[in-house]
Amino acid sequence: MKLFDVYPLYPIELVRAQGSTVWDKHGQEYVDLYGGHAVISIGHSHPTYVARMSEQLNHIGFYSNSIIISGQEALAEKLGRLSGYPSYTLFLTNSGAESNENALKLASFHTGRKKVIAFTKAFHGRTAGAVAVTDNPSIVAPINSTEHVTFLPFNQIDGLEKITEEHAAVIVEGVQGVGGIQVASDAFLQALRKRCDETGAQLILDSVQCGYGRSGKFFSHQYAGIHPDMMTTAKGMGNGFPMGGVLIAPHIQANYGLLGTTFGGNHLACVAGNVVLDVIEEEQLVQNAEKIGDYISKSLANIQGVTEVRGRGLMIGIELDQPVGPVRDALLFEEHIFCGYAGKSTLRLLPSLAMDLKIADRFLESLESVLKH
Repeated sequence: MKLFDVYPLYPIELVRAQGSTVWDKHGQEYVDLYGGHAVISIGHSHPTYVARMSEQLNHIGFYSNSIIISGQEALAEKLGRLSGYPSYTLFLTNSGAESNENALKLASFHTGRKKVIAFTKAFHGRTAGAVAVTDNPSIVAPINSTEHVTFLPFNQIDGLEKITEEHAAVIVEGVQGVGGIQVASDAFLQALRKRCDETGAQLILDSVQCGYGRSGKFFSHQYAGIHPDMMTTAKGMGNGFPMGGVLIAPHIQANYGLLGTTFGGNHLACVAGNVVLDVIEEEQLVQNAEKIGDYISKSLANIQGVTEVRGRGLMIGIELDQPVGPVRDALLFEEHIFCGYAGKSTLRLLPSLAMDLKIADRFLESLESVLKH
């Protein structure tokens, strides 16, 4: 049997990682400024993470949600306190797509409605409900298409009157990742909150990529001073261990059997999640993301060939005056720096929140060098 060939792969096999550095099987060192799609939040192989995950494996690695898993309650309390949402409740999942699926389902249960508003260039996942609210026809199979979803222009307040009492939910990313690091403006999010209040539609902030401190606040929508009805998380939540969650406002009530998951919130996942929050708090990584991200963004403005810098904190989109592919490849194969991309000319940075100034300067020097030739 061979693998189902859906991923174009770089000819690189990584075998070791520490902090913001990774090594391939030939011993070549690379700087990781992409974190496997924003997953590595506290750095690769953080010693506390490794120790506590190893310790947990020596006791119990998994059991289902049919028994008490005290790590779940600890995680919920800690997440509520650090994020500023102590009155919300938490449903644990395994991925961002699953988090978005459950948020949409909860909105429909709560309102008794089935229509949804999403936005142009959105990306919410590849499972049935999540891909239906994703604005990319190439990944929407016939079985995923739905008449219940309407796409409105992202970041445009005009037209929000199309959100009506027929809509169960409005789902939006605080910062669009796949869409090119497009930041939802404060005014746009405030207008969305107001319109949802007027119609009863539930406002879901997809914070899978832009959440968990990456923006310089715990959730990027907090710059706008709004409170969503639900927030979805994943990516950096487990620092590489698959996990996600839905933060749910108090007015949405739970009952037995409403939602369910086999693997969500298992013993190992909860250890991973609790360690990530401990390290974020102890090492002040949200503040570091704001500081280092601001430094990189301001420095990029002085590099010839950079036409625009978008994003917040350590979620940065660098618009280039040339196709991004050759630049990204030169950074990887010549400068040995992992970056991402979005669209035809946007370089995407999603590094560990523990990234320091030394690594930032190395990237800036490398990018300037690559853009000169």
